[in-house]
Amino acid sequence: MGKLIECKNCTLGYEGVPVTEGINFTVSSGDYLCILGENGSGKSTLIKSLLGLRPVMSGSIDWLEVKHSEIGYLPQQTLVQRDFPASVKEIIVSGAMTKGKFRPFCTKADKERAMKAMERLGITDLEKHCYRELSGGQQQRVLLARALCAADKVLLLDEPVTGLDPKAQNDLYELIAKLNAGGMSMIMVSHDIHAAVRYASHILHIGSKKQLFFGTKEDYVNSKLGQSFINSEEAEHDD
Repeated sequence: MGKLIECKNCTLGYEGVPVTEGINFTVSSGDYLCILGENGSGKSTLIKSLLGLRPVMSGSIDWLEVKHSEIGYLPQQTLVQRDFPASVKEIIVSGAMTKGKFRPFCTKADKERAMKAMERLGITDLEKHCYRELSGGQQQRVLLARALCAADKVLLLDEPVTGLDPKAQNDLYELIAKLNAGGMSMIMVSHDIHAAVRYASHILHIGSKKQLFFGTKEDYVNSKLGQSFINSEEAEHDD
């Protein structure tokens, strides 16, 4: 498996103030990396740094066998985006149009790519529906299809199940796992430790120097940090 990303000794932060430092990890073709950590630990900042939207304070992030046009991104959804007055097809086709150079009009190839993405995610019946009239779970499928249109090798997902009911969460996780099994590499920010250890191949846990881990999910589950995080989540759920 070819190595796609290499992150070396990165420090992340805001306005010159470090949030987390000493981050090291790699992502290879076919990996499913889940990024865990407490709120404010820098998870979403890391995703933005991977996308080149926010510079790292120190260290380096290298994309080795991936072009920018081969990366899809599903950001956290805002309330404004949930009320977007466009058709499902229009939104998904816009993902295909982000590949390569800017084009004011979609091509036949864009439309074909969008249809293929809708088929893979089982939403072809929603093609003409208005996006803002869909359920939360359906909207996330549409946005995942849009990201998939832009991706050939890697999908970056930032808290993709936030705000969804348990069934919709499970359905989306299963779809993401299916895409990964089909060869798409996944990098997902999550607060759901149980989903992470169920679906991911690797875990990156970021935070303070005492809260850093990168390795397989099996090694994470058996680590002191992993056990502590899992137990604290279970205790919080019981409360």
